[in-house]
Amino acid sequence: MLNSKDIKDFALKNGADLVGIGSMERFEGTVPEKDPRFIAPKAKSIIALGFRVLRGSLRGIEEGTHFYQFPEMGIVHIDEVHAPIVLRKVACFLEDNGFEGVVQRTVPDRRRGEDPGTNPEHLPVFKINHSEPVAPGKPAPDVLMDFNQAAYLCGMGEVGLGNFFLTSRFGPLQRFVFILTDAELEADPVSKGGLCDRCGKCITACPGKAISESGKLDEWQCTAYRMGADLKTNPFLSGEEVEKMPDGKNIIEGKKRFDPESIEQYKSLWNEAYPQVRFGYLPSLCGAACQRTCLAHLEEGNVLEDRFVNKFRV
Repeated sequence: MLNSKDIKDFALKNGADLVGIGSMERFEGTVPEKDPRFIAPKAKSIIALGFRVLRGSLRGIEEGTHFYQFPEMGIVHIDEVHAPIVLRKVACFLEDNGFEGVVQRTVPDRRRGEDPGTNPEHLPVFKINHSEPVAPGKPAPDVLMDFNQAAYLCGMGEVGLGNFFLTSRFGPLQRFVFILTDAELEADPVSKGGLCDRCGKCITACPGKAISESGKLDEWQCTAYRMGADLKTNPFLSGEEVEKMPDGKNIIEGKKRFDPESIEQYKSLWNEAYPQVRFGYLPSLCGAACQRTCLAHLEEGNVLEDRFVNKFRV
């Protein structure tokens, strides 16, 4: 009979860096529009597969000398190339043993219409503004599960103050995919917390002040600064060009709050300065400053399992 160890051994052998398993019962209380039990009603277990974001992919941004590799290798390659291959292999392994493998990869370009935010890593984002339930008692499609919630329920770690996920091995540097299955597997315990000490350094590190004191992320503000709104963190942007734009002085002084309309207004300027990478993903001209600062803080506290010869930040 297939068990949790079999799944974990197979996933790790085939390219996952982290594997966790949760019970589908843990989703009790989730709003229907995010509840994966409506995607796979007979599923008993959920499997999380985690993939490391290479610490070295951030080196060029940390030094301010190379900005391409982090969004390309740290986001696009994982989400669009590597993770889907491993996801399919593990799902095939389940199905070879008589159990369904309902795959859930990242959904970078979809949001439900009632969601006022966006995806700071990807533009454009299609809003599902109208859909009908196919039967009484079912939510309208598409049901889009919360990946942070799912990773937590699979025992992978915790969501920190900065609204990004932390694991004891890689800190903020990993990405997830999931499989819902009717195999009844032993679940891992959920994290008791403790990685995030709520120091607030992620909040102060953001050049766009996109994270509130309570940890709420302003996704439109985050999008603007990933695209390069900040002159201090975007060496490709001309201050003279920004100053010519509406509200340019406030942008230069860091006082501008962005919304969908103002992002649209500035998007061509940012794209000319540094274009998107593959598949519509945005560059990261802020260099995920919040996550880099968090990584440095966690390393300084010696709380991560992986250790390196040299510190990430000197």
